[in-house]
Amino acid sequence: MPLSVADSSKEYKIVRVGGRDKIRNHLHSLGFSTGEKINLISSNDGDVIVNIKDSRIAISRQMASKIYV
Repeated sequence: MPLSVADSSKEYKIVRVGGRDKIRNHLHSLGFSTGEKINLISSNDGDVIVNIKDSRIAISRQMASKIYV
């Protein structure tokens, strides 16, 4: 399921990162890569805040819809 529709306050494992090469490379540089564990802190209309690799990152609904957990 896309990260944008996942439940808050749960840990997930990234199974796929979609989108064009530019988007995938940007997400990868932020730490969003296949196999990484992330904690979804909050979700507001699809915009999400996550903990990944000891960092807290906020991403838009469009970006979150490219990350499958």
